[in-house]
Amino acid sequence: MSWLSKSLNSSLGKKLIVAATGLFLCTFLVVHLVGNLQLLKNDNGEAFNLYAKFMTSNPLIKTTSYLLYTSIILHAVYGLFVLGAQNKKARPVAYHTSNNSSTWTSRSMGILGTVVLAFIIGHMADFWWEYHNPGAGFPKTIIDGVEYKDLYMEVKEAFEQLWLVVLYVISMGAIALHLSHGFASGFQTLGLNHPKYTPFIKTFGAVFAYAIPAAFAVIPVWMFLN
Repeated sequence: MSWLSKSLNSSLGKKLIVAATGLFLCTFLVVHLVGNLQLLKNDNGEAFNLYAKFMTSNPLIKTTSYLLYTSIILHAVYGLFVLGAQNKKARPVAYHTSNNSSTWTSRSMGILGTVVLAFIIGHMADFWWEYHNPGAGFPKTIIDGVEYKDLYMEVKEAFEQLWLVVLYVISMGAIALHLSHGFASGFQTLGLNHPKYTPFIKTFGAVFAYAIPAAFAVIPVWMFLN
């Protein structure tokens, strides 16, 4: 297995890890968005609480969640710290703006990634940890005679605070900018380039990068205004 270890620790191997985990996290965003959109239903949170229960009790989902946590950690560690330090060491002096043809987002992936990581940590500490912590005193609700943890009420109370809504929307903006470069770049790193399909990937990636975070951002704004 030494060849595998050497391959993954090579510069290309590290980039492949960041690309693969990043694209996997993109699929998670879609699933997470579908669930969060249940918050907009006028049913006092019933659909969202049923979704939350399913996502935390289904054996297949629970197993997949470990892959999700691992992907977040690997993407952050390799993207922010390993490759970031490697690139800084290789280029200790920053490019002059006039001589640099790269976009601002591609040059700022580290900053954007740090903002996104901070959001994920705060988001999980505020909702995920409390939901899974038996001693958190989570509110309860009854649906069809069965008791459920009322995650909807927790989210509703959080988004009654303007500063949290604003912070959430700003974080979605950082995710959008991060994805605007990372989505197409991930396919390129994995070698999935083709003259016929690459233009579509770039166009789809641009739409995905802004549409998904925008849909997430609409939820707290809608809940705050209503």
